Amino acid sequence: MSLELPALPYAYDALGEFMSKETLEFHHDKHHQAYVTNGSKLLEGTEFAGKSLEDICKGAYGAGNAGLINNVGQHYNHIHFWNWMKPNGGGKSLPGKLQAKVDSDLGGYDKMRADFVNAGMTQFGSGWAWIVVKDGKLEIAKTPNGENPLMHGASPILGCDVWEHSYYIDYRNARPKYLEAWFDNLVNWEYVEQMMDSASA
Repeated sequence: MSLELPALPYAYDALGEFMSKETLEFHHDKHHQAYVTNGSKLLEGTEFAGKSLEDICKGAYGAGNAGLINNVGQHYNHIHFWNWMKPNGGGKSLPGKLQAKVDSDLGGYDKMRADFVNAGMTQFGSGWAWIVVKDGKLEIAKTPNGENPLMHGASPILGCDVWEHSYYIDYRNARPKYLEAWFDNLVNWEYVEQMMDSASA
């Protein structure tokens, strides 16, 4: 099985000051490409070749295959990361069904934002902050390195990359500032709701 690097769903300069063209060029063209290249090599001739990305993520984690966990995990994470952002995103105006779940499960928008940013800030080293669906409810989570919620029995509906390559060009070492700017200005809430619907189907 050969993994493929998807094109960005917007121009490299479309996210403006919140995520620069330079960051996207390095992050998408270099880092994501490396996960695709390495993941494809690691899949060759294995029991996972030909399976869905979701099944590879779960199976690799169950088998303790660190190479696939990180490379295929990161490929899956980044496919959605690009779609979890959009120009003029963010804001408190969430689609109705998603807003209702945020209110009932996460204590409303402001608490969700604070808990999500805190998850990203407290993830030691590289990793991700998440909103997931687990047992029918929304939860805030975090994972190290290339792991994702699929490997822990949950379905991700929003994830923010807190590896340094995601923010160091634009924010230097100010991870909290990056997380806040990302959440407030880039999140594609419609895509989040789509993933919530898929997870609940």
